[in-house]
Amino acid sequence: MKKNFLSLIAAALILTAGCQSKSQSATDAATTDSTGKVVANNETPEQKVDVSGIKVADAKTILDRKQVPILCYHQVRNWKPTDGKVGKDYIVEIQNFKDQIKMLADSGYHTILPDQLYAYLNTGAKLPSKPIMLTFDDTDLDQFTVVNPTLKKYGYKAVYFIMTVSIGKKGKFVDYMSADQIKQLSDEGNVIGSHTYDHKNFKKYAGKDWEEQLDKPTKRLEEITGKKMTEFAYPFGLWNAEGIPELKKRGFRMAYQLSTKRDEKDPLFTIRRIIASGYWSPKTLSNSIKNSF
Repeated sequence: MKKNFLSLIAAALILTAGCQSKSQSATDAATTDSTGKVVANNETPEQKVDVSGIKVADAKTILDRKQVPILCYHQVRNWKPTDGKVGKDYIVEIQNFKDQIKMLADSGYHTILPDQLYAYLNTGAKLPSKPIMLTFDDTDLDQFTVVNPTLKKYGYKAVYFIMTVSIGKKGKFVDYMSADQIKQLSDEGNVIGSHTYDHKNFKKYAGKDWEEQLDKPTKRLEEITGKKMTEFAYPFGLWNAEGIPELKKRGFRMAYQLSTKRDEKDPLFTIRRIIASGYWSPKTLSNSIKNSF
């Protein structure tokens, strides 16, 4: 009798522990935001930022604010025998990319989008803890098929800089996103930005280049997304001060280079990014983020 009684107690304790464990796991895995939407604990409920009334701050104020880490990715696919040494720097293999994003989530990073960055740089608006921006250049199809599902897993959002000449094209070495896929990314809360028509060096623009490389791509992307284009990424990360007024004239409010020094007069148009190299492990990426920003 005593033996049976002890067995019943033991069973009850196991059942209770199991329920507590299951309940705790559910709590650890997800929570809900103010709208009742289920979000992962490492996900920041989407922040809607009203930037319509924000006045651009003076350059010194913007330059004095701590820089937000911004990563620049290109292709996310496995290396091929035909990929050269330099090319591999721009190609992050699929598992490595997934491991890099997991590292960011495990390290407590929260992705932000351009509205949040714009408000922060101009007004000092609060950002989530350990903010980071993820950007993807050149319209590669793997950004839709591999990147987007990976980011969704962690509740992450990103900025996709589109080169419009390649929309819907199939290339010898890489395929590109369709207009419908670009629209889906936008509809899901990601931001679409301009990366010119065909990646021509911004420093060499003259005459009709402004129309071909800025105006027509802007119109195409706005037709696809139904949203105004406000973000621009310089091809090759190359920029010149003479071209910045042309961007402002067309309604762009921020432009992104790579890792050179920001312009002292127009820091919003020389925002720094670093390329996430295909040679970097998650640990190397983590160290590069800390050392670069």
